[in-house]
Amino acid sequence: MSDWHGFCFHLKQVRYVLIFLAALCLSLGVPSCSFSPPSSQISVSPQPTQIKPTTQRFDGVMINVITHDGAQKTATARHIAGFEALTGAKVNLTTVPFKDLYDTLQKNWSGKNSKYDAAIVLPQWLIDFINAGSLEDLSDRRKSDAALQWDDIAPLFQNFNANYKGRTYAIPLDGDFHIIYYRTDLLQKAGLTPPGTWDDYLAIAKRFHGKDLNGDGTSDYGSCIEKRPKEFSASILGSFVAPFLQSQGTAQGIFFDPDTMKPLVNNPGFARALEIYKKTMDYGVPDDQNLSQAKARELFLSGRCAMTLDWGDVGTLAIAPASKVINKVGAFITPGTTQVLDQKTGKLVTCDKFTCPYAIDGVNHAPYAAYGGWVGVVAAKTAAAVKDSAYSFLSYMGQSAQSNIDVTLGETGFNPYRISQFENANPWIKAGMSPEAANSYLGAIGVSLNSSNMVVDLKIPHNQQYIEALDAIRADFLANKITKEQAMQQIEQKWEQITNTVGTKSQRAAYRASLGLTP
Repeated sequence: MSDWHGFCFHLKQVRYVLIFLAALCLSLGVPSCSFSPPSSQISVSPQPTQIKPTTQRFDGVMINVITHDGAQKTATARHIAGFEALTGAKVNLTTVPFKDLYDTLQKNWSGKNSKYDAAIVLPQWLIDFINAGSLEDLSDRRKSDAALQWDDIAPLFQNFNANYKGRTYAIPLDGDFHIIYYRTDLLQKAGLTPPGTWDDYLAIAKRFHGKDLNGDGTSDYGSCIEKRPKEFSASILGSFVAPFLQSQGTAQGIFFDPDTMKPLVNNPGFARALEIYKKTMDYGVPDDQNLSQAKARELFLSGRCAMTLDWGDVGTLAIAPASKVINKVGAFITPGTTQVLDQKTGKLVTCDKFTCPYAIDGVNHAPYAAYGGWVGVVAAKTAAAVKDSAYSFLSYMGQSAQSNIDVTLGETGFNPYRISQFENANPWIKAGMSPEAANSYLGAIGVSLNSSNMVVDLKIPHNQQYIEALDAIRADFLANKITKEQAMQQIEQKWEQITNTVGTKSQRAAYRASLGLTP
């Protein structure tokens, strides 16, 4: 690769990292900030002081905790022994498939007694459980818990993941949004920069598709993105849709018109997103519409894919011993668009300073905080002593002494969510990332987190019904059972039916609140 190609490759990354650093600096209220490459990348400095928790004994208390049987099982299990030794409590961990977790809790917590004292769940579900009286209000416990270092948790994860109507119902354990991962060695050798737009993504995927990317003599793939039904694929679609539908900042939203609650799905922006989303299948594996998250990650980590779209897990999984792409992985904000939907006219318009005020180099990025991150909650109907011990266990998991390690381990499924975790690359370098890989990873997450055009996930009552409907129709579209036009019509009709059944007025109020708008 020529020196010029190398310079161009790194310049694009540095620009985005600098934007992140400037935004972070402003968000922390640091005066007179200035940054200049290359010394301005994320610092390698001592971690902030950790506050030692006050030891409280819970001898003889049994805590029944439930979560899904993926990485969150590993993350939770690795802290049980330490907590039991510290407090004398006993923790019994139950896991169920992700697709069953919401229904299991809804059924159990709706009864007179709670089989599960605590759970690690998705924040979109909180509103249903809160409205049903199933969750303990943790506000007072949280305020008196210095060891949790609440102010170190990024505001997005405080507000979206944990709080509702000014009260705290959950403890953040994770920070989730999508980013793009790409093979740095492949793009550098080809003289390419990371994909700024979804059209760029398709072009790069086409460039590498069918080539041997890991030297085993077998043709490999340009893009590996999970699409399997009843997993996380409906959320993945959101990152394709987001930059077409949201350009005016977080309060605009991508799911409904916040004034009328009309679904934002039957329009040219959503249509173009569906086209691009389906086009990625041309550069994916056979039977790409059924590619699972686990298999997509396995393919990327074995060197068989040029790019993938995923949560923060892949960055740390890429340095695990089994990975074949250690320090060959870059991370980047999700691709954007140069055209966006004008919601007044219903047409696509070209980005300018008015239509895309937060654009970077003329590209509207709308990073999607898909799910937002796993949180810990306490059941309201459990015994008082168990509530205290359950809260203590969740706090223990979330404290920086445990969290700062969890977020560097791909096996936990937990990603950075504390401000201090974005300021310091040391833990990731210690875990095995090169300084360059650590800066790329934290920079991509940081640019996304500090974007004024960040998209928050859907957080209204009966969220799960909307997502399940979207997922089923999305799957039919990929399987060529319905056309693009039919898919948009069906999603619109199904979402309107759910909204009308629940109550348009109350759903509108909840949706507007999730966007930070007045009722």
